[in-house]
Amino acid sequence: MTADWQQGGFGLYIHWPFCEAKCPYCDFNSHVSRSIDQRAWRDAYLKELARGATETSGRVLNAVYFGGGTPSLMDPETVADVISAIRSHWPAGNDLEITLEANPGSVEAGRFAAYRQAGISRVSMGIQALNDSDLKRLGRIHTTDEALKAFDIARNAFERVSFDLIYGRQDQTLAAWEQELKQALALAIDHISLYQLTIENGTAFGDRYAVGKLRGLPSDDLGADMFERTQDICAALGMPAYEVSNHTRDGAQSRHNLIYWRYGDYLGIGPGAHGRLTIGGQKFATTCYSNPKRWLDGAQHGKTETPRERLSGTAQAQEFLMMGLRLKEGIDLGRYTSLNGEPLAQNRIAELVDLGMVEKTKDRLIVLNQGVIVLNAVLSQLLGD
Repeated sequence: MTADWQQGGFGLYIHWPFCEAKCPYCDFNSHVSRSIDQRAWRDAYLKELARGATETSGRVLNAVYFGGGTPSLMDPETVADVISAIRSHWPAGNDLEITLEANPGSVEAGRFAAYRQAGISRVSMGIQALNDSDLKRLGRIHTTDEALKAFDIARNAFERVSFDLIYGRQDQTLAAWEQELKQALALAIDHISLYQLTIENGTAFGDRYAVGKLRGLPSDDLGADMFERTQDICAALGMPAYEVSNHTRDGAQSRHNLIYWRYGDYLGIGPGAHGRLTIGGQKFATTCYSNPKRWLDGAQHGKTETPRERLSGTAQAQEFLMMGLRLKEGIDLGRYTSLNGEPLAQNRIAELVDLGMVEKTKDRLIVLNQGVIVLNAVLSQLLGD
């Protein structure tokens, strides 16, 4: 019998918690440190990989993702040792994708060549904006010129390069975003992630917003217009969305992120890393301690995680729904029923169909663009919240 997780695949996420500077919009687990003991971190990752391999022995690994933080601050030798260990622990799929996140300020041609030699096959670059004034507002330490040069370096080193842009920035007009997006798509790129700026509690932007000092943010109507124009422009230029915020040419989807959205299993290693693991037929949510020193010390004794959460069938079904409906392909309704023990309420689906929010075929449920804009409301309707 096929385990449910196998319908999404198996991946590995490795979190590098350090950055050169903390961006004001970022709510990821990232820290600025003057000195980093690369050897100690390498040894900790190797210990945790060995521990994780004992729980997932024999699984075919589909994707590896080095996230952060800024993983391009890792020594190439550290990355090489980690990848070598990964390949020794798990059989790899023929098309194993190994991604490393990079910031333009930390890109050097020699360093990227070393990452490629270490086994990195794909790079995801945090460019975020293509004008210097907005880069400065976003707390980025690179310029537009540096970003474009870094992209060229990455393109020469790797077969696949993606980059991120943030829109809905302060005082940004629809026309300015259209021009910037077309400029981005004109580059030789096969995957791009486009995120509307969100103000998160606990960030510098969140603090400013709370006291009325973050002005010029777009209205809800302008934000919706930006989203719709983003879909239109990307589709017209051969980069349609395959997920709410991700656009690609045929065949260049991020395999690691597809594991998340298709609700596969993934092992999370590193400070603050999350995971989903099916062990003995039961799915668990895993969370590593977020404090880098606590995680590093804990790795010496296999004590890097908070207590695991056993996920009920209903909880799994809800996560599957929330992740899967972000994809243009939607979800398999039969899989939801199998996890939940009963199907989604047909009357709730019918109401959303009538509103033009979703489309239902015999066995699939797909959220349409109009529904994507209010996806949380669609999910609430489906789940009866």
